[in-house]
Amino acid sequence: MKQKNITKHIQAFGLCALVAFTSCKDVPNQTEDIAMADNTENILLQEWTGPYGGVPAFDKMKVTDIKQAMETAMESHLQEIEKIANNPEPATFENTIVAMESSGKTLDRVYAYYGIMSSNVSTPEFRTIQAELAPKLSEYSSKISQNEKLFQRIKTVYGASQTIPLEADQQRVVDLTFKSFEMKGANLDAEKKARYAEIDKELSSLYNKFSDNLLHDEENYVTYLNKEQLGGLSEGFIKSAAKIAADKGHEGEYAITNTRSSMDPFLTYSTERELRKQVWTNYYARGDNGDEYDNNALIAQILKLRKERVGLMGYDNYAQWRLQDRMAKNPENAMDLMMAVWPAAIGRVAEEVADMQAIADANGDNITIEPWDYRYYAEKVRQKKYDLDSDEVKQYLQLDKLTQALFYVAGELFNYEFTPVKEGSVPVFHEDVKVWEVTDKDSGKLVGLWYLDPYAREGKRSGAWATTYRSYTSFEGEKTVLASNNSNFVKPAPGEAVLVSWDDANTFFHEFGHALHFFSANVKYPTLNSGVRDYTEFQSQLLERWLSTDKVINQFLVHYKTGEPIPAELVAKIKKAATFNQGFATTEYLASALIDMKLHLADPTNIDIDKFERETLAELNMPKELPMRHRTPQFGHVFSGEGYATAYYGYMWADVLTSDASEAFAEAPGGFYDKEVAAKLVKYLFAPRNAMDPAEAYRLFRGRDAKIEALMRDRGFPVQ
Repeated sequence: MKQKNITKHIQAFGLCALVAFTSCKDVPNQTEDIAMADNTENILLQEWTGPYGGVPAFDKMKVTDIKQAMETAMESHLQEIEKIANNPEPATFENTIVAMESSGKTLDRVYAYYGIMSSNVSTPEFRTIQAELAPKLSEYSSKISQNEKLFQRIKTVYGASQTIPLEADQQRVVDLTFKSFEMKGANLDAEKKARYAEIDKELSSLYNKFSDNLLHDEENYVTYLNKEQLGGLSEGFIKSAAKIAADKGHEGEYAITNTRSSMDPFLTYSTERELRKQVWTNYYARGDNGDEYDNNALIAQILKLRKERVGLMGYDNYAQWRLQDRMAKNPENAMDLMMAVWPAAIGRVAEEVADMQAIADANGDNITIEPWDYRYYAEKVRQKKYDLDSDEVKQYLQLDKLTQALFYVAGELFNYEFTPVKEGSVPVFHEDVKVWEVTDKDSGKLVGLWYLDPYAREGKRSGAWATTYRSYTSFEGEKTVLASNNSNFVKPAPGEAVLVSWDDANTFFHEFGHALHFFSANVKYPTLNSGVRDYTEFQSQLLERWLSTDKVINQFLVHYKTGEPIPAELVAKIKKAATFNQGFATTEYLASALIDMKLHLADPTNIDIDKFERETLAELNMPKELPMRHRTPQFGHVFSGEGYATAYYGYMWADVLTSDASEAFAEAPGGFYDKEVAAKLVKYLFAPRNAMDPAEAYRLFRGRDAKIEALMRDRGFPVQ
């Protein structure tokens, strides 16, 4: 996961550096050179050296250096901004907009380290520093967004461009920059600006506290099993659980950690119903345990402050303000899409639950399906209806083979080649991280480096995400891309293969789609690397479709012991079951997206978060047999920052595009590997990033707007 424009720096820090927990993190960090004469002893401030246009010194970073580095880099950037704002020459695109695009290079460099310390290798020591830095980062952002002289120069350039338009990419940068300053209150009077800055500062600390609370509950609620409690669990899962328990000082026991990667397979396969209930309860009670780490009061305060802040600019609610520069344009359009799908989703859940209850009754289990039963009995239904065993499928889903499959697809669609770098030639922040060189297959031109951090560990945020340490730009010479994918697969016991579920394999492809979006960027200026939240998930969701193509299945899905390719009859079962459990998947997601939107449309004055969640779900007729994918007290996408606030609907908005674009490939002579459609894919949907309006870009690719009917067909729902 993973957030928008004031400048590329406010984008990164105002909405992401304060965030520890997001899904699909997608924040570009452009990195250049700047002299820091007084701080050369701090490695985090130094220019990146070595091959590939310079790489971060991850192997030398220390938590003790980060506070000074961040404070020094912020001050350096503010000095650059002051110089731009006080330039005595009349404002022009070059001396104002380009100067802003070129500024803050040290801060970009330091943020690469800060992001790793926050998301990949967090420690209590770092989290203390992070809490100290949060209000300072907010103040830094406000000093830029509320710099009156700077905004007047931006306004002058913007006004001139409305009379005499600039080149397309220049005009786009000006438009995005002006709009983002305007949305951050640049037109407010001095009193309101001061209050705006105070609110931002307070929010930054609340976001940080929310993330810390969530991480606490993920690290401290572990379920330990004995040998008699392992029924139904696979051999590989048991070995991994034993190793995790041993690492935590519980030799001879088996640990189920409070993360999705551990919880999900346990709930799917464990025959121990009471333990399933315990593991389920631990996971869905994160941030909601009524103790000092409870997030409900924080959320109420966040909602009040967000509403007050946008009220300063005359907006009725946060959603109205936030969606004005998204594809949806307003909350009504987003709600209309979600509610068009919701009835079909919960209707399908009723069918799924009936199928599960029938199996439970036939087995004489004497139960009524509860949320901790859903995954377990869904797997039984899958086996009965489709003769498909998820654990059997996992035997053919090896992480290293899936990684090769990613490279194959990238080669076919983008003409990229991935080559492992020599061990030790590129610094990494953990021994698990591997690095590949990315080049063009024909010309050999270097595109960048791909870092992969695959395994869960203490101090690493949950979920899966992609990010960049350096993004492509060309306005000061072409820059190589440094991109990473980060997962939370359970690390296997020594010598064991990493086997993943079909859903996790889809997620692996999804996040790699973000990386390909980074690598294929063809933009001149840093601001054009920013994303439109309800569009930026489209490219990654689309890439998931290649996992189930015959070329990937036949080459890379091989048995982890025998090396035999996956049997054709098993492939047929997988494809036949493609829409299985879509009621569960769609409903758990949509419930979270609807709560996100409704919370920000509601009056937060005396809001009781738990009560609001319960009552809203009841009004929606939420099936009692499953929870939201992200319950409100643990909804890091929305409350550990603002990247996905009133924007979680964006996954479905993007999925309409995904389903429609998939049909373009399915209809092409060469199918999903059709060269002509693939070329249009790269040219219009990947390379432009935010240099082009997303709706216009999609029309250039498809020849028309996307249609919701494709989404309904994809999910096996009735098409109206």
